[in-house]
Amino acid sequence: MTTTLFTFVDLFRRHLDTTAHLLAKGSAFATEKGIAEADMLGWRLAEDMHPLSFQAMVVINFSQSWIARGIDVAIPDPVTADLDVAGYQAAIVGAKTWLAALTPEQFAGRDDVPVTAQVGPTMTPTLPAGHWITVFAATNIAFHANMVYAILRSNGVPLGKLDVFPTGL
Repeated sequence: MTTTLFTFVDLFRRHLDTTAHLLAKGSAFATEKGIAEADMLGWRLAEDMHPLSFQAMVVINFSQSWIARGIDVAIPDPVTADLDVAGYQAAIVGAKTWLAALTPEQFAGRDDVPVTAQVGPTMTPTLPAGHWITVFAATNIAFHANMVYAILRSNGVPLGKLDVFPTGL
């Protein structure tokens, strides 16, 4: 198998699938334990970290916006961190639909094209699109998807390693 920038579309889709699966398991656990969904979405791994709702939002938004920047297309409207689980699930479906419409041709010749973006209040990196997608975006999306797992797991949701591969290897 040849790996190209387009290959990362599937990786980001898989992170979206994982996030959807984890949110479903977290929601089922919260319901079973009589925990309000809003309380579950407010769980944090550490007090100084963003809550579960923020982590899910970032996976959804970055999976689209950072690819869009890399291939120089319009960035889809972002979701906010104030959705309920059904809202995040719907946003994940929308993000996957957006990713599914991308073509390999949109990535062709983009590896060395510089991408500059404001990231938070203090960072404005310029990176080649290939580095942007394969390193910067992939690492950040994986981090936030893993935070969804860690937050849920640390709050008692019965999760295991296979839960990060809900659609298989």
